[in-house]
Amino acid sequence: MLLLLILADDFTGALDTGVQFAACGIPTRVVVGEQVDFAANDAAVLVVDTETRHLPAAEAYAVIAKLTREAMSAGVFSIYKKTDSALRGNIGAELSALLKTSGERQLPFLPAFPQIDRVTRDGVHYISGVPVTESPFGIDPFEPVRHARVTELIGEQTDVPAHSFPTLKEGEAVPEQEGILVFDAGSLDDLASTGRALFQNGKPRLMAGCAGFAALLPDLMKMTERRTVTMPKLDPRLLVVCGSVNSITLRQLDVAEQNGFSRLRLTPRQKLDPGYWESENGKEALQGINEMLAANPRCIIETNDEGGNQPTADYAAARGLDLEGMRVGIASSIGHMLGKLFTSPALGTLLLTGGDTLLQCMNCVGIKELEPVCEMEKGVVLARFTYCGCTRYVITKSGGFGHEKLLLDLADRIAAEQT
Repeated sequence: MLLLLILADDFTGALDTGVQFAACGIPTRVVVGEQVDFAANDAAVLVVDTETRHLPAAEAYAVIAKLTREAMSAGVFSIYKKTDSALRGNIGAELSALLKTSGERQLPFLPAFPQIDRVTRDGVHYISGVPVTESPFGIDPFEPVRHARVTELIGEQTDVPAHSFPTLKEGEAVPEQEGILVFDAGSLDDLASTGRALFQNGKPRLMAGCAGFAALLPDLMKMTERRTVTMPKLDPRLLVVCGSVNSITLRQLDVAEQNGFSRLRLTPRQKLDPGYWESENGKEALQGINEMLAANPRCIIETNDEGGNQPTADYAAARGLDLEGMRVGIASSIGHMLGKLFTSPALGTLLLTGGDTLLQCMNCVGIKELEPVCEMEKGVVLARFTYCGCTRYVITKSGGFGHEKLLLDLADRIAAEQT
């Protein structure tokens, strides 16, 4: 029986939220796209990656409204709108679509993820102690966050009123205002306190937040359908494929390279020429990649140019590509490259960074559904899927997550668990 529908705007976000339930042994599915058969679902939690983060706000609104109508018609009671923990994407449009389409009066929104030092105080969202606009997410070349005050960010995309409130104490009444209710949280205890207050008179029909608050929902919703979760043994060979430009990830790549990872930066041509990997040059490059994988058990393939991404930007401009065209082209190229590598005997465990990278890789091998297994680190998800009749595992990570030694620690952990 479907107990909860989660609507996420990108693939890594869908996984890092779905895994909060899967890790508790709750049957969870993560699917891609807006064509969903709710009646055929056999999971307790269904996570839909709507791929709306990069859409125009009006289009994102329409997708969320459609899914909300269909879910409610199918008898789904509880819907959770998963938002990015750094406030990227069409947050105002998507929250308002959920609220207006549902016919409910209120939508509680808890944007904080204190487990990774992303908190909301006095209505302002902070990343590692600084307002989100002053963090790496404020200078992202594709989707910079321009407002740290959450109600202002929401107000850019909707006329639905948004109100800011402090953390609710257990037993405290939920404010009466209509609209989107944004709650502060500086700690996991704050999230739990507000959560208990929201649930004191029964299960809310609508909720919103990131993986931080979602982690508390299995207990708040008293989900009892659980099974034992076991960590599978993974191939100790690790290939990190990075399509993120986030400075946090770039530092992780540098540290990994300094500690023995082989590192390959794709050229502008490899990233942006359609059909490159089917060309003779592309086939030669793939042979070189296979040789790298065979020679070194820890490898990185990334889309960033050394010293900055101006060469790729110039190459894109010369071909008439704007930022969006460049983003889509790069993600598609990575997907095609990995599609060619999937049958390689030298390919071990995959770690994919960035939602666009993950989506295109799965598209190229025809995978539309992943099953989250567990978190290997906070925000780092192990998932499985079936390909050519075999179960394969992939590790996924959002570009902005993790400490600088993350890749090295993951590689060491995977290797240690094989002994």
